[in-house]
Amino acid sequence: MGANHAHGTAAPASRRAVVATLAVLLPLAVATLAALVWLWPDGRTEAAQEPPAFQRVTGTITAVTLEACPETPPESPKPHPATCGTATVAVGDGENVTLPLPSGPGSQRFAAGDEIVLLHHPEAEPGTPAYQISDHDRASTLWLFGAAFALAVIAFGRWRGVTALVGLAITFVLLLTFVIPGILEGRPPMLVAIVGAAAIMLTVLFLTHGFTQATAMAVLGTLASLTVTGVLSYAALGVARLNGITDDSSFTLDMSLSIDTQGLLLASIIIGALGVLDDVTVTQSVTVAELAAANPTYGFRRLYRAGSRVGRAHIASVINTIILAYAGASLPLLLLFSIGEQPLGEVLTTPVIAQEIARSVVGTLGLISAVPITTALAALVAARRDPPEEPHAPHAPHAPAEPPMPAARHRRSAQPSSTLPSTRSLRRARS
Repeated sequence: MGANHAHGTAAPASRRAVVATLAVLLPLAVATLAALVWLWPDGRTEAAQEPPAFQRVTGTITAVTLEACPETPPESPKPHPATCGTATVAVGDGENVTLPLPSGPGSQRFAAGDEIVLLHHPEAEPGTPAYQISDHDRASTLWLFGAAFALAVIAFGRWRGVTALVGLAITFVLLLTFVIPGILEGRPPMLVAIVGAAAIMLTVLFLTHGFTQATAMAVLGTLASLTVTGVLSYAALGVARLNGITDDSSFTLDMSLSIDTQGLLLASIIIGALGVLDDVTVTQSVTVAELAAANPTYGFRRLYRAGSRVGRAHIASVINTIILAYAGASLPLLLLFSIGEQPLGEVLTTPVIAQEIARSVVGTLGLISAVPITTALAALVAARRDPPEEPHAPHAPHAPAEPPMPAARHRRSAQPSSTLPSTRSLRRARS
């Protein structure tokens, strides 16, 4: 753990620091693994699900025939002319069917040559279409986006980019196979989120950044900051009396599946904070390690002060990023409130906006706590000693002083060999 292959200038950590780090990380890893095994979903929710009435099939539009849109009442929205008519679709098994174009509010527009998704009802009644146009088929486009993303990451990051992609895959696997199924099966959402976040943190950070002392300090800083975030989230939701039910989706989860929506909100805050905390803690830990390698005489105080200056600049930009991310996600809702011309005080106190405010504030406070915690941990293991303010060179009183060189000899030795007087000229000068 002491050798840093990612940042070669970092000095190896002391044996005491390595032992202390392992004494904390190993029990944490064992506890996380045991909790994963204990909380791992057993698939009961998937077995209880009924087969869907409609099946998704793919097809290609071969022709589109537009028609005049029917008359609608004055108070009803008028359909777009490009959504009125029929489309001839070649289904995957070679069958050609003629289907009406979707013309409801928000319907998409289709043209000849589009790859689409259809809903197939095998037990449709006679006279009822067995197929229905649903949406565009975006599978090929998304695969193209994914390939471009992977190539860009690998081209810039090289081997580090490959490990980052593997870590991203592990994150998705844990979210899709542990966190989401575990919550759906009735496990405590906050406990599932904490265990899932710890597993993601331990696996992805070490895989991406290597088994180094700097990565270990980033892991410990992330764990401490997640603890602070969890405690603040629990307190904030209790004080603001937020239960996590703000839309139809959360209401359905509460009524149909009896899921703890407040715990689900806490879980979303913890998982959402993990990604930003990783960025801050790794940056702080590596920064302190590089400072210690470049300045071996720096003690704990100097490393902490220098690392904190970098952290303050980083936090100032990350906070703006968090607020803008939440504002962008809630932009349609903010537009609806603006159209309604509600007073600002009433808008801010609605459950939806209050929930986002609590999420932003708690995430920001947890993010701020990550800088001093991680910087202090990294400086503690990287510092060798705390030197005086103005170190002086050692003095050797018993060393014999070198006699000074005579001035004449010094001047003669400083002259080039071509300017020295010859032996014949010296004899003439003596005579």
